[in-house]
Amino acid sequence: MAVADENRVRIFDTTLRDGEQAPGCSMTLSEKLRVARALDQLRVDVIEAGFAAASPGDLESVAAVAREVQHASVASLARCNPEDIEKAWEAVQHAAKPRIHVFVATSEIHRTHKLNMAREEILNTAVGAIRMARERCADIEFSPEDASRTEPEFLTEIVTAAIEAGATTINVPDTVGYTVPQEFEALFRHLIETVPNVADAILSVHCHDDLGMAVANSLAAVRGGARQVECTINGIGERAGNCSLEEVVMAIDTRAEWFGLHTNVDTTRLYPTARLVSSITGMHIPRNKAIVGDNAFAHEAGIHQHGMLKHASTYEIMRPERVGISRSNLVLGKHSGRHAFRDRIAELGFELDDFSLNAAFNRFKALADKKKDIYDSDIEALVMNDPGGNDGPWYLDDLTVTTSTGAHATATVDMHRGDAPHVVEAAVGGGPVEAACMALERITGINLELQHYDVRGVSIGEDAQGEVTITVTFSGATYRGHGISTDIVEASARAWLEVINRILRRREKGLDDLGGGEEAVQATI
Repeated sequence: MAVADENRVRIFDTTLRDGEQAPGCSMTLSEKLRVARALDQLRVDVIEAGFAAASPGDLESVAAVAREVQHASVASLARCNPEDIEKAWEAVQHAAKPRIHVFVATSEIHRTHKLNMAREEILNTAVGAIRMARERCADIEFSPEDASRTEPEFLTEIVTAAIEAGATTINVPDTVGYTVPQEFEALFRHLIETVPNVADAILSVHCHDDLGMAVANSLAAVRGGARQVECTINGIGERAGNCSLEEVVMAIDTRAEWFGLHTNVDTTRLYPTARLVSSITGMHIPRNKAIVGDNAFAHEAGIHQHGMLKHASTYEIMRPERVGISRSNLVLGKHSGRHAFRDRIAELGFELDDFSLNAAFNRFKALADKKKDIYDSDIEALVMNDPGGNDGPWYLDDLTVTTSTGAHATATVDMHRGDAPHVVEAAVGGGPVEAACMALERITGINLELQHYDVRGVSIGEDAQGEVTITVTFSGATYRGHGISTDIVEASARAWLEVINRILRRREKGLDDLGGGEEAVQATI
């Protein structure tokens, strides 16, 4: 498979697979579809939608993404066995551009301590799996897991055999984040020099960030000949995370004269996509995060500000607009109309259909009655966060809290379900949040166990919105909920109700209480 454009680096996004495997980052099907649509609009080349063989729920979500995505290739990961490959094909077969991604460990440490297989067995397993996958799909990716710790001569042997068997992309993973840039670049140059049929496939790289070098190692691989980079939005992933998509893309874009390469990514959508993934996963972006952090384009030091006023390039190597960050701050007020709201959303890099726009506009008008000034960050939060519980079956109508220093708090909740009469319940707790959540549990009969509670200010000012993210357990399964309001207690209650409603909807569909069904099989490359 000859590379049509030798100067283009393909971007393979694995946020929905490797990224979701990070603790606390699991997503519902609707959340995965939102992320998939954003990735497609970002113009990534490949979306790894999941590991279809992990569970029935994973297969369903991969299939849903495959049907949803219009432009990018959609891949499913699979171990080198017939069952995994069949499920992967079942999941991606209706994609506009399906891909099956098979992997097997190749390093001596994995061969000895995990697989208990000899080199020849592993090579034959890989070849058989690739041939089987190729009978079903024209686009096959093969990953020798832990490639960075595999003997170079064996890596050459198995890569040569994989391409001969029909693999169109060869991915070289630094599975445990062990390598360093110069070493990794040399490994890719070694493959190009020693694999006789290397021109028939695209070389890819997949790096983890255990030593903080995932982006540097990925760029070194690109210098060594890789023309696909596997990465995640915000660098989320197992352990210390993966190569950060926005960082590697903007490094190639900003230093084009050094790399002599380009990607097809629409960089103006990097910031909104990063914020969307952060909102959905509850993994907040550090303020000093490169490219998309709040401080990435902030200049507080006096000498920096002076230079910026003279010429932006003195301290900015990228324009914020290039990554989708608006320079404006105060944007709208309570008298702003629908058209102004739509225009501002578009300027911030979001695209909403009429139904979603109307819902967000209604939330904006309600917020405008509470806040004097509304900032870009408020608009982003309105777009990305539907208030918890909006999908029912229970709806929060009113919340009243009484609290004082040194005394217990009391919360009274007014709720309704369908056309049934309103239900009012009160509870006493150690604080207002606990009291409100206890009242919700009394009405719904769902008792959650809190594991993690996180609150952050969405914008600035005394009347800033607060975003609450909770992680809870119920019947052995872990759930995450979000709530946003100018009232932190209300935001907490809405996050709690979002989880309760999700559990009740599963019951109504005849599903068990465990959000993910059977325990999912985890895979790392």
